[in-house]
Amino acid sequence: MIRSALMGCLVATLALGGCHREEQHAEEPVSFPVTSPLRRSTDLTQAYVARIRAIQHVDLRALERGYLQDTFVDEGQRVKRGDKMFQIQQSVYQAEWHKAKAELDRTKVELGNAKMLADKNIVSPNELALARANNDRAKAELELAATHRGLTLIRAPFDGIMGTLQARRGSLLSEGDTLTTLADNSKVWVYFNVSETEYLDLQAHHGTNTKPAVKLMLANGQVYKHPGHVETIIADFNPENGTVPFRATFPNPEGLLRHGETGKVLMTLPVKDALLVPKKATFDVLDKKYVYVVDDQHVVKSRRITVSAEQTQLFLVASGLTEKDRIVVEGIRKIHDGSVIAPAFEKPLDVISHLNVPAE
Repeated sequence: MIRSALMGCLVATLALGGCHREEQHAEEPVSFPVTSPLRRSTDLTQAYVARIRAIQHVDLRALERGYLQDTFVDEGQRVKRGDKMFQIQQSVYQAEWHKAKAELDRTKVELGNAKMLADKNIVSPNELALARANNDRAKAELELAATHRGLTLIRAPFDGIMGTLQARRGSLLSEGDTLTTLADNSKVWVYFNVSETEYLDLQAHHGTNTKPAVKLMLANGQVYKHPGHVETIIADFNPENGTVPFRATFPNPEGLLRHGETGKVLMTLPVKDALLVPKKATFDVLDKKYVYVVDDQHVVKSRRITVSAEQTQLFLVASGLTEKDRIVVEGIRKIHDGSVIAPAFEKPLDVISHLNVPAE
């Protein structure tokens, strides 16, 4: 009996010891990668809403009154400079030209007779001068009639693409009526607005005489394959929103870009002494961002941060952290406020180097 009791006590003691060891093992902190925010200057790619404009985009208008007799082009057609586009009926203008021509012929005869009589002193010099003046006026009238007749044929003023036809064959046109538009999009101008702060940073970094390279993101999210350059900064800031218009020029050899399109200009700006944290170290609560900060007792506490901008794998922190803080980099879904962890510190540069972030 005594032996059985001793055996029972031994078994119970061993069982209690095993339970205690399991409890101690369960309470051992789990190791999590930890790093600090990185303070360094970097480049930030900003996206700006942009308007795309052809380098030339004009309305073609009727310069004379009359019926539209012929249309030699179609909507969307590419035309070359000098190509015939529209013909306004020129019957009236042709008749005016013949009338002016006949008047010129008559004054030539009068001038010839006046010269012959003046040589014989039969008419005065004043009469000869009057005949010469009448002849000059007839020449001017003929030139004017020829100009009016020529304006009935409208030719392409430059190489470009036709817009929508605003008048059809047989339409009665008044002087100044729009016939169509013509756009030269061999190159395009892309306009976008830059804030005063970004403008000053850009000028300090690139200088006033440089033309920074930019990219263009199209409406479908694809980046246009040809880079462009900022060529012009408009003189005045807009006092209402504190921005200044920039104009970038992009080549358009394939004709993909059209007048009136929209997109986003991607421009790289320098940022001094930015505070960087990996995106994967953050989490969202409603519309606010947080990180887990580890204190000296290895206790995890959530902290709200404010993000000023973002890169591919990084956030630029405006407030909420310092470079001395320690934040959890991975496994943030496995912890919560008050969790005790075993921090495995990694240097900020080592963490960022594994994010495929280009080195400075």
